Amino acid sequence: MNRNLLSQLGIGALLLVLPGCFGGDRGFVFNDDIEYFNALASETEYADTTFTEGDDTLAAPAPLSLADRTPPKMWDLTLDEAVRTALSSSKVLRDLGGTILRTPSLTSTVYGPALEQTHPRFGTEAALSAFDANLATRMFFGKNDRALNNLLVGGGSRTVVQDLATAQTQISKQAATGSIFTLRHNMEYNANNAPANLFPSAWNVNIEGEIRQPWLQGAGVEFNRIAGPNSAPGSINGIVIARLNTDVSVADFEIAVRNFVSDVENAYWDLYFAYRDLDSKIAARDASLETWRIVKSWNETGKRGGEAEKEAQAREQYFRFEEEVQNALSGRLFERTRTNNGTGGGTFRAFGGVHVAERRLRLMMGLPPTDGRLIRPSDGPVMAKVVFDWSAILPEAITRRAELRRQRKVVQRRQMELVASRNFLLPRLDTVALYRWRGFGDELLRTHGSGLAEFENAYHNLTGGDYQEWQLGVELSVPLGFRKGYAAVRNANLQVARERAVLHEQEREISHDLSDAVAEVDRAMLVTQTAFNRRSAAHDQLTASRLAWDRGKAPVDLVLDAQQRLADAQNRYYRSLVEYAIAIRNVHFEKGSLLEYNGVYLAEAPRLCGDFAGVEWSGETPLNYVLSKPLLSIGDEPAKTLEGPPPVVEDVPAPTEVSTSRPKTPAVPFLSQPPA
Repeated sequence: MNRNLLSQLGIGALLLVLPGCFGGDRGFVFNDDIEYFNALASETEYADTTFTEGDDTLAAPAPLSLADRTPPKMWDLTLDEAVRTALSSSKVLRDLGGTILRTPSLTSTVYGPALEQTHPRFGTEAALSAFDANLATRMFFGKNDRALNNLLVGGGSRTVVQDLATAQTQISKQAATGSIFTLRHNMEYNANNAPANLFPSAWNVNIEGEIRQPWLQGAGVEFNRIAGPNSAPGSINGIVIARLNTDVSVADFEIAVRNFVSDVENAYWDLYFAYRDLDSKIAARDASLETWRIVKSWNETGKRGGEAEKEAQAREQYFRFEEEVQNALSGRLFERTRTNNGTGGGTFRAFGGVHVAERRLRLMMGLPPTDGRLIRPSDGPVMAKVVFDWSAILPEAITRRAELRRQRKVVQRRQMELVASRNFLLPRLDTVALYRWRGFGDELLRTHGSGLAEFENAYHNLTGGDYQEWQLGVELSVPLGFRKGYAAVRNANLQVARERAVLHEQEREISHDLSDAVAEVDRAMLVTQTAFNRRSAAHDQLTASRLAWDRGKAPVDLVLDAQQRLADAQNRYYRSLVEYAIAIRNVHFEKGSLLEYNGVYLAEAPRLCGDFAGVEWSGETPLNYVLSKPLLSIGDEPAKTLEGPPPVVEDVPAPTEVSTSRPKTPAVPFLSQPPA
């Protein structure tokens, strides 16, 4: 058995022992250990279940229910206050669709633009860092001991014993033109046993400056700002692209804020309607209760009109209204009005329920589910007829919609990528210029007076300038066929065509959506007037039916039917009012003025702790249903105003029963006990 084989066997034995030495308490896994590791792999670990610091969720009392008989303290809340509270307490831009639980990674927050700008690979600072000066240094020490076959190679000796040390320090800077400037210092220490050496050990030092300038591919300020230095087809991320990505994220943030404010309004109007719906159902229940009591008393005395079927019919209607009152007070978990659930700003769902709607508004406002108070909207829908000038609002929508501004930034980014991709169809032609000063000496810095003054000190020899070198050259690299370059240009052209087509389709859809919103305003206004007239007629019908019933000239069926009709008409009237308010809001949503409509403005905050974008609320302002000259800012241009005639607000003579002021919602009524 030879020595190599013995060595290999020894190494193999050592490897077999090592796992037992470093495996801790457990070495190899035998059959007896399988159950242990299976149990360990299938064990479920639960995260910390404590609430985040400052969370008041645990301190919230139990929710309101139908069993509560004590009236809660009312909190009269305006729409302006609801929007202000929601914005001031929202780092996460909530929605009513449960996105935060289903897909938290897609949830918009106030950190979005800052995260995009500070991205370590694709952010603006990362793109600018490619042009930063770079300092690099390296040092190596070595010992060589070898035998040589050639006597001349060893300087007269067939064995070389050498101590070797090398060091290099350089500063390089990439310019926006594509040039690379480098200042480099090299140092070498060499001590060996060659008999022909002048000194047993010597130092070689040099300082060199190098300039590399591309002339075709990679050259030019435009290319380097778009693609960045050292880029390749398909990997374009210069400062221009990074800034456009940040602009896109800012537009996404504005869209999220707009949708958030829209959902706050939706929740507010849902709660307003819930109170009005409860009012109408309570009025119908109380009227049916009175009717039931009269019929029941007639039944007990045997009077005509108090037959058993009449009493049962009146009793059934009372309990039907009682059931509706209970549902209208507590509410059921139906989908409510929210952004993009039919129209851009949201289609009114008209599902009543005070408690549920109030909790949804609290969710949007960032409040605990309950706090001992019950929110009551103090603002009512507008009663005046609002007329929008189509010729003015259509250009405004095309100019101001955040989705279109975002898509225009995407088109601009694709165009910049196309410009950069065309550069890759050029050959790589660089000129390289280098100039070097050399120094040699027995010592690096010290002078010992050996008689060879010229070579005693390496740095002294370097600064003397006796040994200078230069180099000038050209490097050419041509990929035959430019297959990747042509593919990049073709792909960039297709990307530009696609984004332009998307932009055109978005403009068409926005014009259609705006048309629907304007038509909805007219429909809602006319329906509101019709619903008011219907309510008046239903009230007159109930009065006449009740009078005829009291005189014995009409059956109780007509009274019960009239009560139902009045309840339906009352409900439909308030529903049309809320639809009209939401329709006006949706016009502002579609034409891009919803934030200004609510007194909300976006601002770039100081770059502290990662904050980039913020939301400012302008303060309490009266509800501005029409913007005559909204401010407009496009890109880096100064703010300007849209010209054109302002929308017309026409006052419609309202019936005497309709108030044009903001009505106060009555307190929450509680259930009456059925008759004994």
